[in-house]
Amino acid sequence: MIYQTLTSPLAWLALSLGLFELARAVSARLRSPLANPLLLSAIALGALLVLTGVPLETYESGGSFLTLMLTPATVALAVPIYRQRETLKRNFLPILAGTLAGSVVSIGSVYALSRAFGLDWELLAALLPKSVTTAIALPLAGSLGGLTALTAVAVVFTGIVGAVALPSFLKLLGIRDEVAQGIAIGTASHAVGTSRAIELDETTGAMSSLAIGIAGLLTAALLTVLSIVL
Repeated sequence: MIYQTLTSPLAWLALSLGLFELARAVSARLRSPLANPLLLSAIALGALLVLTGVPLETYESGGSFLTLMLTPATVALAVPIYRQRETLKRNFLPILAGTLAGSVVSIGSVYALSRAFGLDWELLAALLPKSVTTAIALPLAGSLGGLTALTAVAVVFTGIVGAVALPSFLKLLGIRDEVAQGIAIGTASHAVGTSRAIELDETTGAMSSLAIGIAGLLTAALLTVLSIVL
């Protein structure tokens, strides 16, 4: 009976939402960057799948409903950007330059490391858009002939690492400016990092939200050029 329930797509959708809310409560209590709600809920879901023996395809049939919300969730990030429009106007060129630099470094580092380890094009293409939001990364990887399943994992992993480590790392480097912090977080770790940036400061969150869109456009343009050159 229990196994039949767990093979229902709606059951896994409910479990995903419930575990995420539980992870948020744990994160709020612990107040630690390591207690990232997405990280905690992903670990819990993975453990459940292994323990129950339910195939990943079964989970995806329910989890796909969450994927549908990626685009409207990304669009909703325009709200904090609008509230910080004056800051955007004052810092437009530094924001553009910082986002471009981050996108180039992200793509360049993946390309160099992939070639150094002898990865084929299918794997390389899957990893190149790892630092942009899933709604942009998956179509990009698919158009380049990459494994989109690997892209999804790389995007989530990059986002979680950024959300956990970047705020502390930026402070360690002495970067205190909210605009600079937001651009760095949004460019490197897309929406997952931005969820953490919003918790830090309204300006940081708004700039991180802005960086998601700019980095997505720049990454698409850069990868198009790269595919033509190669």
